[in-house]
Amino acid sequence: MQQTSAIELTILMPCLNEAETLEMCVNKALGYLARSGVVGEVLIADNGSTDGSQQIAEALGARVVAIAEKGYGSALNGGIEHARGTYVIMGDADDSYDFSSLDGFVERLRAGDELVMGNRFRGGIEPGAMPPLHKYLGNPVLSWIGRMLFRSPIKDFHCGLRGFNRQSMLDLHLQTTGMEFASEMVVKSTLGGSRVSEVPTTLAKDGRSRPPHLRSWRDGWRHLRFLLIFSPRWLFLIPGAAAFMLGFVGVMLLSFGPVVLGRIGFTYSSQLYLAALTVVGYQSVLFAVLTKIYAQQEGFRIPRSRNFDRLQKRISLESGAIVGLLLFLIGLGIAIAQFIGWASNDFGPLEAGATLRAAIPAALLMMLGSQTIMAGMFLGVLSVGVKRS
Repeated sequence: MQQTSAIELTILMPCLNEAETLEMCVNKALGYLARSGVVGEVLIADNGSTDGSQQIAEALGARVVAIAEKGYGSALNGGIEHARGTYVIMGDADDSYDFSSLDGFVERLRAGDELVMGNRFRGGIEPGAMPPLHKYLGNPVLSWIGRMLFRSPIKDFHCGLRGFNRQSMLDLHLQTTGMEFASEMVVKSTLGGSRVSEVPTTLAKDGRSRPPHLRSWRDGWRHLRFLLIFSPRWLFLIPGAAAFMLGFVGVMLLSFGPVVLGRIGFTYSSQLYLAALTVVGYQSVLFAVLTKIYAQQEGFRIPRSRNFDRLQKRISLESGAIVGLLLFLIGLGIAIAQFIGWASNDFGPLEAGATLRAAIPAALLMMLGSQTIMAGMFLGVLSVGVKRS
């Protein structure tokens, strides 16, 4: 590999009490730099070790920076900020990744890729290196969800050995402090249009005698939660739209009388529950739309579409107020008509079925109208221009 004169590569390892394996990892990383001719450094982002890890790393020739804020993401973010190389290759300091074999990462980074992920399923997983729960369920499922939600080409979202262009990663403004940092890096790189690729890498059984920092169910949930929250279309818009359509159509059909499907009949109680489903679905849709508008105004890197851009140009405080007021007045008109009918009957007893069949859609339309008006007002708040420092 061609030798360079400036610091080209930082090999970054987050560290929290890794005295058992740190020496092996640092020696492999330094050996790679010496063998390949790449001018670089080994950087240890120490997250508060109390077992002498800092002294071990410094004695071997690595640079150590102390990261006070706890968490995997915090350690890596701090390490990226302190890195001196144009490129950074990060990996755990537990001797599960081979820092002596980084040629594939450096080649792809030099070719212009901004994020290069290791793929353990292509490179090989040694027996006992990955728990069966992670190998056959956790990693494949979470990686599939990430590819589906964000159209990412990455097939191993959670490989801890990965390389990236340092400045490109800083420009993404990564925020998470825990294990979900691994997903945030892939998601934001994909959504930001970065050049992303994978290279095969191997995973060995780590050399620690203590349990790993990773907690399967807790950290798996944190990854899944991040993926869902960062995709309002799949978490709020699509389920909300489906709930709204099912509920609204059902309410309107039942307003003409009971509906019988086979041996099952639907009447007033079904209409009431469908109205509640409509309100919840509509609120979910509004939340998804307002969240996306806010995110785009704040400069978050999220997927854009021509349909949504056209919708955004048409909705405003005024249009929301007009549509909401129209819905509210239709519902109010039905309620007034019912009141007049009740008055013409000298406020006597009413037939419960007919009354409910009209009252439920009337109340629903008034609620939807009120929600629309308030959403329009909130959109007006979002659109107020402010001076940013």
